[in-house]
Amino acid sequence: MPALSESVANTPDTGDYTGLSRRIRLAGLLDRHPRYYTVKIGLTLLAFAGLCVVFAALGDSWWQLLTAFGFAVLFAQLAFLGHDAGHKQIFRGRHGNDRLGRALGGLVGISYGWWMGKHTRHHASPNHEDDDPDLDIPLLAFTRGQTGGRRGLLRWTAGHQAGLFFPLLLLEGLSLHWTSVQAVWEGKISHRRTEAALLLAHFAIYGTAVFTVLSPGLAVAFIAVHQGLWGVYMGCSFAPGHKGMPTYTDGTQLDFLRKQVLTSRNVRGGRWVDFLLGGLNYQIEHHLFPTMPRINLRRAQPLVREFCATHGIDYAQCGLLRSYRYVLAHLHEVGEPLRRSGEALAR
Repeated sequence: MPALSESVANTPDTGDYTGLSRRIRLAGLLDRHPRYYTVKIGLTLLAFAGLCVVFAALGDSWWQLLTAFGFAVLFAQLAFLGHDAGHKQIFRGRHGNDRLGRALGGLVGISYGWWMGKHTRHHASPNHEDDDPDLDIPLLAFTRGQTGGRRGLLRWTAGHQAGLFFPLLLLEGLSLHWTSVQAVWEGKISHRRTEAALLLAHFAIYGTAVFTVLSPGLAVAFIAVHQGLWGVYMGCSFAPGHKGMPTYTDGTQLDFLRKQVLTSRNVRGGRWVDFLLGGLNYQIEHHLFPTMPRINLRRAQPLVREFCATHGIDYAQCGLLRSYRYVLAHLHEVGEPLRRSGEALAR
């Protein structure tokens, strides 16, 4: 997708976000759902505990690679709940959500404070070429502007990024761990001691359990499968929401409504997609109303889509597999100049 043109983006806002917000509020879609989250969190933690028991019971068996797959799924589901807590979707007050978020982050080995800072900047400037940290990934280029000045490995990976995208996601889990440790070590977050203790506990328990129950070779294989699949799952959950959608710069003035809608993409599907993507398939509604409990996003979607249609605002939505095709096509297009120049030098 190209950058948003100033002629389109600077058009006076014909949509009344205040009116939409009032309609959403009157429908009760911003109300908390403590029963839903009690059941959701309880079942997820129960499944996690049950899989830990299975892991211990199986012992040193190659069947453990199946439990590695199960842990990858549960790590992602716990991270989704941490995401909900970070947006104050679970409790009314910030402190309760933050305490839960830090605990869930500790379970999967992510610094909640680091993630909150990064994700808050993303929501403030989604797909902004300079201000959105989710576009700042050294090995990839999401805009033609990011391809300039690249040399060596970074130039090659950006040129071939469409083919490398899914393989690189295998490293996403390790990247989340490493960046979290860096943020805590450098003191870039609040509650540093608590987060440091949680990360230390995570890595100590994880490493001790894996290398005590499994032989060294199997332990390494388990970690590779678990961390790799978790990274792929996380990347495949977040990428459809914005990658391949229009980007913008400071030269393009966007009102809040258009900034959130025009840069986001929804993913169609039934409740299995809701579960699989943790509610991130309703990216437009989530960005317009970040504190809306996940369970209400499905109900809000037709209201928001009707509003956008009435006011002539593009509303992007497609199936899950098609969303990945859009992402890969965009990466392929952005990397084309680097591939061409590389082929010319090879001649």
